[in-house]
Amino acid sequence: MYINKIKLKNFRNYKEQEIELTSGINLFFGNNAQGKTNIIESIFLCSMGKSFRARREKELILFNEKESQVEIQYQRKDRTGNIEYYIGEKKEIKINGVKINKMSELLGKINIVLFSPEDINIIKDGPSNRRRFLNMLISQVRPNYIYTYNLYLKTLEQRNSYLKNITIENKNDALLDIYDEKLADSAVIIHKYREEFINKIKEKIGKIHSEVTKEKETIKLAYISDCSEKEKYKTILKENREQDIVRGYTSCGIHRDDIYFFINGKKIDIYGSQGQQRTSILSLKLSELEVIKDEIGEYPILLLDDFMSELDSQRRKNLLKYINNTQIIITCTDDINIENVEIDKFEIKEGKVFKITA
Repeated sequence: MYINKIKLKNFRNYKEQEIELTSGINLFFGNNAQGKTNIIESIFLCSMGKSFRARREKELILFNEKESQVEIQYQRKDRTGNIEYYIGEKKEIKINGVKINKMSELLGKINIVLFSPEDINIIKDGPSNRRRFLNMLISQVRPNYIYTYNLYLKTLEQRNSYLKNITIENKNDALLDIYDEKLADSAVIIHKYREEFINKIKEKIGKIHSEVTKEKETIKLAYISDCSEKEKYKTILKENREQDIVRGYTSCGIHRDDIYFFINGKKIDIYGSQGQQRTSILSLKLSELEVIKDEIGEYPILLLDDFMSELDSQRRKNLLKYINNTQIIITCTDDINIENVEIDKFEIKEGKVFKITA
């Protein structure tokens, strides 16, 4: 799988730009605030249906313009494809010229794995970052997952609203039984997906991390959830009902899931060094790459947004060791050279892309 061409119009700081990519390694370099990450963002947008850094899509429109467009042409092993993403008064997404009505129709068309410096937060910060990682991975290969997840969130919002109304308007709590039933129906499905993919990661990450650290470290993952069984989760909801009414929100469920990471038996977020945390993220993302490859039969596109600068030369070599037959798109501030590796290079200046010829 690889991207042939990217077309941008009024996107971020690009007025109009067309970029042709190689199926191998593509390097975009330049000073800060020139538009490097915007290239990565345009690919992410057409893969996941949203930005990984903007809260509102109108932020993606060039200043003083009313609409924006991203078009990506891509090649899979068995077909070609074209995605057009319009942002204006209304959003419109087309696949091969046909407008889609549901986001699930987009997911899985262009599979990606994104590395960025912020990925260290998957380990360092709260569980929401770990859940987001899982949601992105699973939704790319199982589009129905995101439908069930959104259904859960909608029910959760309704339950939380009613919890507040019980206190404010002195309503009866009997209706919570209905919300609990609906919440549990979605929760067990989501749990099944998450458990499946965490097990797939476990199969990959142990070997990868051992090789990356030259067998000095072992890494293990533990999935923490209340929702493995429907009746058990409903019982937990019932037991926590009084405190949920006092607090005005649902205190347990899929939205509280977590993944614990251990290095040599110790939790990484508490006892791991900065180097160990970075290496663990490297192992996690390489595992994600392999899991998606197993699911779809070809490697996803690898996006390295200012990530190479976070790695020393040895970690760069370790990264490239595990990447074969994969399109890689790299952004960084400085031109880089990697021994015995052919790289197509582009310099970015003030929202313009210039191909560097040898």
